[in-house]
Amino acid sequence: MPLRFYNTLTLKVEPFAPADGKIVRMYTCGPTVYNYAHIGNLRTFAFEDVLRRWLLARGFAMKHVMNITDVDDKIIRNAGAKNQTIAEYTAEYTTAFEEDAAKLRLQRPEYMVKATEHIPEMVQAIEALTAKGYTYQSDGSVYYRISRFPEYGKLSHNDFSGIRAGARVDVDEYDKADARDFVLWKAPKGAEPFWDTPFGPGRPGWHIECSAMAMKYLGETLDIHAGGVDLIFPHHENEIAQSEGITCKPFARFWMHCEFLNVDSQKMSKSVGNIYTLRELMEMGHAPETVRYLLISVPYRKKLNFTFDGLQAAKTTIDRLRNFKMRLETAKFAAGVSEKLTERAATAVQSFEDSLDDDLNTAEALAAVFEYVRDANTAMDSGEFCAGNVAGAFDLLRRFDDIVDVLRPTVTETGLSDDQITLKIQERSAAKKVKNFALSDQIRGELLEAGVVLEDTKDGARWKRK
Repeated sequence: MPLRFYNTLTLKVEPFAPADGKIVRMYTCGPTVYNYAHIGNLRTFAFEDVLRRWLLARGFAMKHVMNITDVDDKIIRNAGAKNQTIAEYTAEYTTAFEEDAAKLRLQRPEYMVKATEHIPEMVQAIEALTAKGYTYQSDGSVYYRISRFPEYGKLSHNDFSGIRAGARVDVDEYDKADARDFVLWKAPKGAEPFWDTPFGPGRPGWHIECSAMAMKYLGETLDIHAGGVDLIFPHHENEIAQSEGITCKPFARFWMHCEFLNVDSQKMSKSVGNIYTLRELMEMGHAPETVRYLLISVPYRKKLNFTFDGLQAAKTTIDRLRNFKMRLETAKFAAGVSEKLTERAATAVQSFEDSLDDDLNTAEALAAVFEYVRDANTAMDSGEFCAGNVAGAFDLLRRFDDIVDVLRPTVTETGLSDDQITLKIQERSAAKKVKNFALSDQIRGELLEAGVVLEDTKDGARWKRK
């Protein structure tokens, strides 16, 4: 079956391949570094990571750009309140995002680009739009005249034919139905920081930042542009108007958007107090790979209801998979091979891959793996699973973890590595053989204190992290 994705632009699931058949040119909207990323942001970034990993798994090379928005209304306001420069204020949150991304096992894009380092490209883009009659100036700011772009609304599928000519908006984010001429370059107010340009001092609007950076690194037409559903309008709609106004070519062939995350069936909000960061969840004792698993377990185009029960269920699921992997590594199986189980593993691999080919249906892909693990465990219990079936099981787990990446436990700063745990278990086993049960119990206690739980079985000791 061909690889296919849902395209917000066409409202259809369509076969996907990069334009040149080899390299996927993908742009994903990164964080606005005015605060720590919350789990709603991280769900979108986790979806984009699965997308990236699956494209690589399907044999394509990646040219992936993610932006860091380090200048906008909130940043300027917050930096001013702290009497800091933009660079000083955003440094903390940029570093925090990179740390969170690493903990969540998000692969780093080929290009991580900051808006403030691409002001010349934005100025050039505004000048190109001005030369084509798309802009006008008012009170020192430069605006995009959306009446000059008849296709405005084609991504959000809104009818803006009745827009009021000349109505302007200065803020970066605004209401879904509030189509107005948007700002490309904002004149400074009071003591706000600014850059000098041929059309006056100021700073870029949010939307022109992404158009300029995307086209600099990826060319005039991207293969994929991805982000959260909240960016469809106005941000991505405005990116199209700007970019296609300059090039007269399609800006992106595929637009992919991740749905919202709710917490306990409620929209995240400060007033409700249900906004969580990865740091806060880790302080509560939740491993980052558990958070990752929960964020990607629901297909990206469906809303995810985040609950702590769901987080606990994710941990239980990961533990089950790790225990299965340990059983493969430590159990003694009869010689030979069960052709039935060989075929069962191949079927699971095919179902896993077909599901991800089908618009990244992670729920079905994960189900294919769990059903196989259940059947394999049953076969092990009955003695049907043979030594010749181990390789097929490991192959499925490898393919699974290349995308999902949760089998490797996170080692805390005070924790033990897998190799250290193995050595401790070997020491304990040696102590038991010579009937030094005091030492055996001591080692078990040390492991438990380090967050490692032992389970003695007929095939030897198994362990898992709490």
